[in-house]
Parts: sequence; C-alpha cells; structure tokens
Amino acid sequence: MEKISVIVPCFNEQETVPIFYPTVEKVFNQMNKIDRDYWFIDDGSSDGTLDELKKLHSENENKVHYISFSRNFGKEAALLAGLNSSTGDFVVVMDVDLQDPPELLPTMLNTIKNEDYDCVGTRRTSRNGEPVIRSFFANMFYKLINRISSTNIVNGARDYRMMTRQMVDSIISLKEYNRFSKGIFSWVGFKTKYIEYKNVERVAGNTSWSFWKLLKYSIDGITDFSEFPLSIASWTGFLSFLFSICFLVFIVVRAIVVPNSSVSGWASLVCIILMIGGLELLCLGIVGKYIGKIYLQSKDRPIYVVREKK
Repeated sequence: MEKISVIVPCFNEQETVPIFYPTVEKVFNQMNKIDRDYWFIDDGSSDGTLDELKKLHSENENKVHYISFSRNFGKEAALLAGLNSSTGDFVVVMDVDLQDPPELLPTMLNTIKNEDYDCVGTRRTSRNGEPVIRSFFANMFYKLINRISSTNIVNGARDYRMMTRQMVDSIISLKEYNRFSKGIFSWVGFKTKYIEYKNVERVAGNTSWSFWKLLKYSIDGITDFSEFPLSIASWTGFLSFLFSICFLVFIVVRAIVVPNSSVSGWASLVCIILMIGGLELLCLGIVGKYIGKIYLQSKDRPIYVVREKK
C-alpha cells in the first residue's frame, strides 16, 4: 500500500490544529488504498499548540507524530524537519490553517501517478482578503526575482504541494543554512505541474506573518537565488567613482577660470560627498548581507534543535 506523509508546520496554531486533522482525514478516507502519516512541527509555539499536538498523538499514535523545537527557528526549519522525518512514497506540505484546500489531494496524487509528474504544486490566482499593500509587494517580488534569477519561481506559488520520494531526497541533500523553499523546490528541477485555486481564508486564529517578516523573507529569497544585488553594488561603485572624477575635473577647471569661487560651492560639495558616502554604505550593506550568509553557513550550526519528538 502506498503511503503519503503530510508535513504540517505549526506556530501558535492551537485553534486550527483540532480542525485541520479531521478535515484532511475526511478527504483521505475517500481515497482508496492510501496509507498516511502526519508530521506536525511545533516551531517553538508560546500558546497551547504543543498540548493539542500531544492530544492528537495520544488518540492516533500510529498515524500522528509531532516534533517540538527548543525555540522558534522559522517555517523553513520546520519544513526541513518534516521532510527529514517523512517516510512516505509521496510527501505533502500543507499549512495548518486550511488555506491549502485538502480537496485537491486526490487530484494531486492522480496527476503524479498517471501523468508522469514528480511534483504537483499549487498557486493562488487571487489574493482576496489580503491587505492591498501586501498583495502589491508580493506581485512585485515575483516579477523582480524572476528577472534577476535563473531559478524560476511561479507567481502565487504556495508551499502546498505533493512530491515523490526522489524529489524529497534531493531537497534534503541540499545542506545550505539559509533556505528559501520556493526557490529550492524549483532549483532541484523535476517535472512539476501547478494547480490553480482562488484564495481561501484561515479557518481560525491569526497569521504570524507580518509585512516586515514577509519583506525580510523576500530579501532572503533574492539573495539566496541571485547574485544581481552584488552586480548593483559593483556598478554603483563604478558610476560613483566616475562621477567623482568628472566633478573633480569640474572643480579644477572652475578654480582656474574663477579663482575665488571655491568657498561659494561648499554646499554642493557637501551634498555630493554625502551622496557618494550613502552609495558606498549601500554597497557595503549588500556585500555584508552575502558575507553574513557565508558566515552563518561556515559555522555549520544545526538548522533546528529538537526538544521532543514522537
């Protein structure tokens, strides 16, 4: 009997965990001859999420498992922990808030088995219910990263997907410390098909993703899969140097033609110095971002620390 492992990252989701499991089980019960197990990852929750997971495990010991981190390590670490623990022939990644429709699971499985795909992902065709500014910046992010990166990331793509064991093993083999799963799913290749659906609201609770968290996540995605920002720093430095040379020539010529004009131009000179200094700091910041990632990778710390696993 084929087996599906379901990976479910959780962070402060005590209200959604009791709703998620019976909802997904209802769909699986309609699928013939499919064994499954669940891997819930408690990402250092501060509410009663872990208690709900323990309760669910005690009621379904052979089917429901949980991993509890020692602190909050982030969703990327939770996804990796789930993938490392999964044992199924197929692996599904889902959000516990049921914004990922479980009704798509039979279609995803049939597509992989009958149409020779290694992965069936999902993408939202609408962002109804999201703040307008968040939707705008999300669309801009996808446009930007697909212009500057050789790894294509589908606009609106969710982490919700079903993958073969071969693809999962390839993802696990990547040992990078800074992980951006949407990019990793695309980078490893394999034949992938996307199913489209309209945005679904959370069944309960509140999202832990703020605008600033999403912004930081998008910056990590860009720096993980593109060297273009380093090119910007290089060209900015070159252009500012060229501009400085031109301005220096202008200063020398003006001093020769108009000997007493040096004091009157101090304001423009200060502005130019500040501009060039700002550009240099910007370039240093971009380079520093990449060096910081190298530093974290070189320390070889574990991506997550498990406090409890059952």
